[in-house]
Amino acid sequence: MNQSKPLKAIALVGATGTGKSALALDLALEHQTTIVSCDSMQVYRGLDIGTSKASQAEQAQVRHHLIDCTDTSNIWNAQIWADAAKQIIQQENEQGNTPIIVGGTGMYLKALTHGFADIPPEKEGLRAFYEAQQTEHGTPYLHAQLAKVDIALANRLELGDTQRIIRGLCVHESTGKPLSAWHKQQDKVTQAAKATLHCPVFVLDVPTDKLRARIAERFQQMMAMGWLEETKWLKSLELPETHPVMRAVGYRQLLDHLQGDISLEQAIENGITATRRFAKRQRTWFRNQTPDAQRGEHETLLKLIKKQLGTCT
Repeated sequence: MNQSKPLKAIALVGATGTGKSALALDLALEHQTTIVSCDSMQVYRGLDIGTSKASQAEQAQVRHHLIDCTDTSNIWNAQIWADAAKQIIQQENEQGNTPIIVGGTGMYLKALTHGFADIPPEKEGLRAFYEAQQTEHGTPYLHAQLAKVDIALANRLELGDTQRIIRGLCVHESTGKPLSAWHKQQDKVTQAAKATLHCPVFVLDVPTDKLRARIAERFQQMMAMGWLEETKWLKSLELPETHPVMRAVGYRQLLDHLQGDISLEQAIENGITATRRFAKRQRTWFRNQTPDAQRGEHETLLKLIKKQLGTCT
């Protein structure tokens, strides 16, 4: 992508349940700009309730980009998202807008702001092969295979991190080069990414007790909206267990119920617990991976982002 000056955007991120979407909607309405979803599950069509996707009414108020991008049977990743986001930011900038990037998928944001090394595509059918291996032998078996060809990566990954383990195996077999070696090229890529995009990051925080209560309340609200029916539809697609949507927080626990493993009451309890743990991991990630970000609760960030948007116009 060629441009004479850096692209401009603002990122509003944080843990699930903190109220990012509502804050972004208010800001976008006031400053007449658009929202770019930074959520790895909202890109899939059909996953509306469980991903807290913007409603049709909200989308009518403010244009939302990068939701409903692909069928659920496909797989998106951080690089696909980042490439699409750059194009949208450029288009919005050309119209005089500074879009607001909103979500909780930190790796997607990092792909945009720091870039990824230009790894060649995986060989066709390779991922399906390793998914079959995972089904037959389990993820720890694949981890052991990865350790034989990329010990540096294997040492960083947990035994159950199926997606990243399979990614490491696919990259090595497709390129003849360990994924960890590709990662070493990251510094140069990051410098180039920062030169082409100006994107201050704002992290929305909520006190832990308040967030825990919000997560439980929102889970129940989503159940009342028909989340279980949405999960029944997802189950009917018969996607492989390794597909990212099959492991999504909340969906995974409801699928356990639909498969007859646990009661609905237990699935809801497990889902709330899993969501709280997920939020804790998100908070840790943004604390460690976005050291230059400005952080605060709703009113603090509202003022800071308004000021930033004012300087961008």
